[in-house]
Amino acid sequence: MNKKTYEQLKENLYSEQLDNGLSVFLLPKPEMSKTYGIFSTDYGSIDNTFVPIGQTEPITVPDGIAHFLEHKLFEKEDRDVFQDFTKRGASANAFTSFTKTAYLFSSTSNIEENVQTLLDFVQDPYFSEQSVEKEKGIIGQEITMYDDQPDWRSFFGTIQSMYQHHPVQIDIAGTIKSIDKITKDDLYTCYNTFYHPSNMTFFVAGNFDPEKMMQLIKANQQAKSFAPKEEIKRTFPEEPDQVAKKKHVINMPVSVSKCLIGIKEKMDHSDHQSFIKKELLIDMLLDHFFSRSGEYYQELYENDLIDNSFSFETNMEKNFGFSIIGGNTQKPDELADKLTSILINLKEATIDIEDFKRIKRKKIGQLLRSLNSLEFISSQFIHYHLLGIDLFEILPVIESLTVEDANEFIKHWIDEERIAVCQIVPS
Repeated sequence: MNKKTYEQLKENLYSEQLDNGLSVFLLPKPEMSKTYGIFSTDYGSIDNTFVPIGQTEPITVPDGIAHFLEHKLFEKEDRDVFQDFTKRGASANAFTSFTKTAYLFSSTSNIEENVQTLLDFVQDPYFSEQSVEKEKGIIGQEITMYDDQPDWRSFFGTIQSMYQHHPVQIDIAGTIKSIDKITKDDLYTCYNTFYHPSNMTFFVAGNFDPEKMMQLIKANQQAKSFAPKEEIKRTFPEEPDQVAKKKHVINMPVSVSKCLIGIKEKMDHSDHQSFIKKELLIDMLLDHFFSRSGEYYQELYENDLIDNSFSFETNMEKNFGFSIIGGNTQKPDELADKLTSILINLKEATIDIEDFKRIKRKKIGQLLRSLNSLEFISSQFIHYHLLGIDLFEILPVIESLTVEDANEFIKHWIDEERIAVCQIVPS
């Protein structure tokens, strides 16, 4: 078992890659009363075209199947796994994103039993034709519910405005039509391809003994048999630089309009270091210009273009990246024009050294505060691990950033052809 000490953060991370390929990471935090475990696979909603294990030709599976599979793994022939966790005082959940599927629990007691349960249920799939058909109705209701939510519709509408071919434009849950095509065999094909231990990561953070925990996980895995590791071959379409459409208007029964601006980020980084620097600089620049203390927030607010819902976010992954800015507005066209103009003209902006020091201090403070949360540590460690980045090495990267880095980046950050607008307006 490897041990890595982060002196600055006063953290010790234990890790080992098991014989079956599973990557295990343990972060003991004896000062915590709670323990949080997460079991994640490098498989998300965008992984729709791939070569199944044991085959030679690529297939395309129905949209939404990764999310469907996440739902089905909790249901066994004789029980619902949620009840197993509940009996031991644990809270369990799962989520599917564009790039990963994760299963998790948090608990203050029966930690070893809950770790065993998490490992066992994810590695013991049971799908029947009857249960698959039943699940279609449940997930269909979930899709309908999200279709009625303006926030969700505007978020995905913005992504669909930006991307022409990349599967990130497809709703994570799929559509009612696409999930209707899912079969039991499809689920086993996806499971056998993407749920091999060599494509998965197990992370535990909280109050436990790392030596005993690693022994428990190794014993659990050694008692199971897995097929030999094979390389997973995924296929993604070519995606042009420019957005799919400059403006997308969705009519919904809302009382207040929404306006979001999407920035289709350039995927021109050369390595992991340049990737994380780019992500950090985008976050810091958006904060500098659009947070409540930012350069443009007050102007937008005083002109009645935004309200307290105004926000921004960045989502950077291996082969796509985007930032989204906006919120509720009484003047969707004016806000779209104003934000677009600001973004296009940012290449002329210059940040002075004192402002940059303040931005850096704020970013460092946000990270350090977040590292008090087991949920944040666990989910973000998994996220960055899949990108080849160590969450606990991000702090020194922030500290190494200079005002010259920021001013050079901002010159080339945004092109007009990479900006898209999505509006939700009253029907």
